[in-house]
Amino acid sequence: MSEDTEETRNGGQGRAVTGGPSGDDRRVVIVGAGMAGVQTAVALREQGWPGTITLLGAEPHQPYDRPPLSKAVLLGKAEGSAFDVDFAALGIDLHLGRRVSGVRPAERLVDTDAGPVPYAHLVIATGAEPIALPGSEGVPGVHLLRTLDDAERLRPVLAGQHDIVVVGAGWIGAEFATAAREAGCAVTVVEAADRPLAGALPAEVAAHMVGWYADSGAVLRTGARVAAVEPGAVSLADGTRLPADAVVVGIGARPATGWLADSGIALGPDGSVLADGALRTSAPDVYAVGDCVSFPSARYDQRLLVHHWDNALQGPRTVAAHIVGGDAAHFTGPVYDPVPYFWSEQFGRFVQYAGHYTAADTMVWRGDPTSAAWSVCWLRDGALIALLAVGRPRDLTQGRKLIEQGAHLDEARAADPSVPLKSAVR
Repeated sequence: MSEDTEETRNGGQGRAVTGGPSGDDRRVVIVGAGMAGVQTAVALREQGWPGTITLLGAEPHQPYDRPPLSKAVLLGKAEGSAFDVDFAALGIDLHLGRRVSGVRPAERLVDTDAGPVPYAHLVIATGAEPIALPGSEGVPGVHLLRTLDDAERLRPVLAGQHDIVVVGAGWIGAEFATAAREAGCAVTVVEAADRPLAGALPAEVAAHMVGWYADSGAVLRTGARVAAVEPGAVSLADGTRLPADAVVVGIGARPATGWLADSGIALGPDGSVLADGALRTSAPDVYAVGDCVSFPSARYDQRLLVHHWDNALQGPRTVAAHIVGGDAAHFTGPVYDPVPYFWSEQFGRFVQYAGHYTAADTMVWRGDPTSAAWSVCWLRDGALIALLAVGRPRDLTQGRKLIEQGAHLDEARAADPSVPLKSAVR
């Protein structure tokens, strides 16, 4: 096999990256080959970027989508979820299995395990990494669910219909518990807070999701803190010992930005890269996109860190626009201030959420939260700023547009589930 053929088959991971910014001032290097990194590369080409695009991915797999990992891939209904992108045809130089260790903005170099990579523009798209349960590192049978390899390791666990303890009743915990019950596993979910989705939704809303676990045959234990994890069992702080052939930890994620510690690029207290409305970082010609970056939102009067798929899809268009148009005289690029959006399939329900509810002063229910389909609207000074829809996708579609428009709602009409949300505008 020729060298070129071998390089193409391996995604270019063995090819040396040579040259420097002085020889190519149109070189864009993207660190991270997840949704945000791939979409940035694609958006650059779509918006007419003529220069070199180098995409560095730490994993050896072809770049893939993550949502199917907790669903079809986990249950063995799909072998993978690779993006349908022809990198070669787009002139994107893809390097797989390439780990980054640092960046030197003054020299415009990214340090990798295969040597330094020069850049004219750098895009940080390293995403987030799951938080490990303290004391569980190295214990056999303990799993995280973030990568394709994680899902592959968990597939035989589900196929064997084992007893599983899930630590954390957030979005990932609920989705994994759903898949595990579908596979016939006995599932116990332990959550330190007093309700599921404690970090995402207010108590009065999350309270109506508690019964979903029992309906599916899963056991949910709230207010339950893990004291120790050992092979075959999880011990709780109250002395309860739960048998566990496997333990799946879903207690959150943090921006994967440790490699930037000595770069001088500003990070927030949460570890996120601090970016402006163009997703530019504190370093010249360095941008950040996706789960690893926080940005100022004029819509919500605060800085947002959004760990959702849609953010990784939308942000790259802003980054690409500023890289492509940044050298033009009087260029005014787009400001990134999206309405955050997220969806989840859990326990036979389709759950969608748009906006950011914490600044609301009024909450309006649409429908009976004990039923199969209902929604919640959050208003601030009468304007819709967030919406949760359970089994009501039309509410979400209309509500998301109304949030973008800053529309004000009539509370009485908004509370009537028979009235289309767009017809509740006043």
